Amino acid sequence: MDRADRMGEPVGLSPAPDILQDVLEDSLHIVLCGMAAGTASAKAKAYYAHKQNKFWKILYETGLTPALLQPQQYRDLLQHRIGLTDLVKTHSGMDHQIPLSELRLDARSRLSNSVAVFRPKFLAFTSKAAGQGFLGGKRDYGEQAERIAHTRIWILPSTSGAANGSWRPEIWHAFADAVRAATFVVPALSRDP
Repeated sequence: MDRADRMGEPVGLSPAPDILQDVLEDSLHIVLCGMAAGTASAKAKAYYAHKQNKFWKILYETGLTPALLQPQQYRDLLQHRIGLTDLVKTHSGMDHQIPLSELRLDARSRLSNSVAVFRPKFLAFTSKAAGQGFLGGKRDYGEQAERIAHTRIWILPSTSGAANGSWRPEIWHAFADAVRAATFVVPALSRDP
């Protein structure tokens, strides 16, 4: 019981604030989703901010961005129809440091609802742990069978320096090719008078 003799009601607890705010809007081609902000990202208040993280480099190398962006430019991804979020918004650290209790239904529901609202063509998890945490169970890299409405789901290798042993840039390149194929707009044919 709380001090007012009420049972089961929270006593002045407010939800923890998000470590990094979502970068989402309508008409996105891609939403990239990590497990949680890393320690360096939380400190810098910018996505994928650790100097050994390959995130910004692989976006450029795959042609998903036309220039090599820096972590502080993360909001500029919207210009390239790319959004950012994390599965767990209120904790930071490496994937294995995030409490499993944080992968609860409301975290997965929040992400599903965001994807349903903003309707990106692709939701891509930037680590196997995040993808498996969302989808529930062991998964391999690549496109997954599940979808959220028309949004295709991919699991990509982590760009973290701590995950160098499982780094497979060819999967990121295959993902970029799939994005280009799905978002290519055929120019209208001109008609002769």
